[in-house]
Formats: sequence, C-alpha cells, structure tokens
Amino acid sequence: MNAFFLDRDGVINESGNVNRVADLVLLPGVPEAVRTLNDFGYEAFVVTNQGGVGLGYMRKRDLDKIHRHMSDQIEEGGGKLREIRACIHKPSQGCRCRKPKPGMQLELIERYDIDRSASFMVGDRDVDIEAGRAAGVRTIFIGERALSHVKPDYVFPSLHDAVTELQASGLLQASDSRSGDV
Repeated sequence: MNAFFLDRDGVINESGNVNRVADLVLLPGVPEAVRTLNDFGYEAFVVTNQGGVGLGYMRKRDLDKIHRHMSDQIEEGGGKLREIRACIHKPSQGCRCRKPKPGMQLELIERYDIDRSASFMVGDRDVDIEAGRAAGVRTIFIGERALSHVKPDYVFPSLHDAVTELQASGLLQASDSRSGDV
C-alpha cells in the first residue's frame, strides 16, 4: 500500500490554535488533493502533534470532534482519510509518538503494510520532515522554503500544489490495487 502521511495544522487546515470545531478552517484545495491521492491508490493518513490535550487546553473528546469534522469536510470534497493519529502527550513527556519521533508513522506502516519507498510525509515544520526521514519515507515541506537545517525531498506552497505537481511530473505512482480491506 502507498501512503501520504499528512500533518494537520498548516497542511490540511490553517495554522493556529484549533481547540474547537469552529476553529478548524481547511486550506484551499485540500479535499480535492486528498481525492486525487485516493484516485491514484494512495491512502491518506493524518499524523499530528496535539499536545494541547496533555497540557489541558482541550479534552480528547473535543479533539475527536474536530477530527470528525475535518474528515467529514474532506469527504464532502470527495477525499477520504484512512486514519487520524494524534500524539496528545505533553511536549516534554518523551513519548515515542510525538514528532520528530516517527512512532505514529511506524505504527501505521506496520498496521497497513505500507511501502515506505512509495510513500510521503507532508508537513510544514522541521519536526514533520525529521519524522518522515526517520520513518523512511520521502518528505514534502509545505511553505515558501524549508528551514536551512531541514532537507526535504520536495518543497511546495500547499498540499494542493504538491499533489498537482507530483501528478504532472509522474512522481505519483498509480497503485496496482486499491486496498480497501484491512
């Protein structure tokens, strides 16, 4: 299975404090980009650090509502997220799932038998790129330019641009089979 691991804030939705459903605003073209990935046989996963839960800024059930709303909005645009993983630990807790550690990606790679060589991590921060590298997948930085110490494989201004350009250049490889059963 081929996969795109997507950071949430700054890749899927506008950055900022998203502590309520009303705070979540999808970036332009995100549902269409996810739909295109799905059409090419890629499963889309969200892997996001959400330390605000561990710090008490929001409850886990509120985070779950935000993620259901995000998933529903993407589905309304024709895309589908396979699974959403969130590290809800305090930033200083030292867990293995908080990016830049690759725990969330590695668990998903194992669970879904994901082909690392044909998969990507997309993020707008250095910790996203570091997690993707540590998980053994290609990396895409979303923004004007990557930070000087971060060396992603690709840089694009948005997820929509990334998917459009990768498709146009032939780097999105159509999967032989869409794996709907796991």
